[in-house]
Amino acid sequence: MGAKIPLSLFPILVLLSLIWSASATNSGHNTFIHCLINHSDPSNPITPAIFTPNNSSFSSVLQSYIRNLRFNTSTTRKPYLIITALHVSHVQTAVICAQKHNLQMKIRSGGHDYEGVSYVAEVPFFILDMFNLRSIEVDINNETAWVQAGATLGEVYYRIAEKSKIHGFPAGVCPTVGVGGHISGGGYGNMMRKYGLSVDNVIDAQIVDVEGRLLDRKSMGEDLFWAITGGGGASFGVVISYKIKLVKVPETVTVFQVRRTREQNATDIVYKWQHVAPTIDNDLFIRLILDVVNGNLWKVQYQANWNQPGKEVAEHYINLTRKLHKYMTPFVSMNPREAFFNYKDLDLGINHNGKNSYDEGKVYGVMYFKDNFERLVQIKTKVDPGNFFRNEQSIPTLPNRKS
Repeated sequence: MGAKIPLSLFPILVLLSLIWSASATNSGHNTFIHCLINHSDPSNPITPAIFTPNNSSFSSVLQSYIRNLRFNTSTTRKPYLIITALHVSHVQTAVICAQKHNLQMKIRSGGHDYEGVSYVAEVPFFILDMFNLRSIEVDINNETAWVQAGATLGEVYYRIAEKSKIHGFPAGVCPTVGVGGHISGGGYGNMMRKYGLSVDNVIDAQIVDVEGRLLDRKSMGEDLFWAITGGGGASFGVVISYKIKLVKVPETVTVFQVRRTREQNATDIVYKWQHVAPTIDNDLFIRLILDVVNGNLWKVQYQANWNQPGKEVAEHYINLTRKLHKYMTPFVSMNPREAFFNYKDLDLGINHNGKNSYDEGKVYGVMYFKDNFERLVQIKTKVDPGNFFRNEQSIPTLPNRKS
């Protein structure tokens, strides 16, 4: 029989084990872990939420929310640490310590980012994973719900349906998409014609700012609230939750598909659809799908899927998509050619977050946000002047500020 370990020694052993498992990393990373532990709330210790590469669960935690297998290869740079926040205080601690040690932090909720920006980087980084913060509190009497960023859209719909058969929320059709990224980037779905985008139905939010403070709509102010409801939350802080407004839906909804080939006059149907779609009753939503192109009026999604592994195969399909994107140039918006932030595309430009951050950010920022880009920059400069919350396509600060 093995020797019994007194329970009173368990926290010490966990701490020693955690520090030992990080020994393969450099001393700076070890110091970062010490900072996390030292700043941790004793009532909600952070140690169970920290995973280093030497932890047996590290790979499974990393891969569980990688939705794009292009970024799950042996050559993809891995984070040196993952924090699977179990409590808001863990988020606050991560923000404070990452700044103190000048470390790049990536924030991941559902992992559906098309470019893997929430969990991939060209520089050393760690992931703040939000999947444990996924509570959903539905208040049918007031027709609202508080939804944490780590919840998925499918979970939101399920929890609403548990309480009511005549309520819903206007958001996407993919059930595994995370609330945090979907809503902060705008969010759209099959009820958009009747109820608008997801962000049109957000009435409050909670965010951890660059100082580690937990703010709601009143304490953050209307400018920051506006920015994180469509401008991408990860540029301004860590969104913890959104308070959403539920909408009325019929108990029974009719859904149908009509498939046509080019020989069956599909071209003429598509042409007529463009003229009919904007004027039909708002209770009817028509989605047009053309092979790998999935779009609705004034917004086109360029999408390619493949099952074979390998870099050459991936490049082949990506290049086909790029050719289609280029071919469509005469038929879409221009000056700028607009883009949808939820469909992030690094081909539009990458921010290296150096001295040219503003100029680099403006290239893609104007495509995503048009005239709203400058207002977003002003807000970013005010709430995060040191540009701590940054990624390859984040909102930059003004050029005369620290970056």
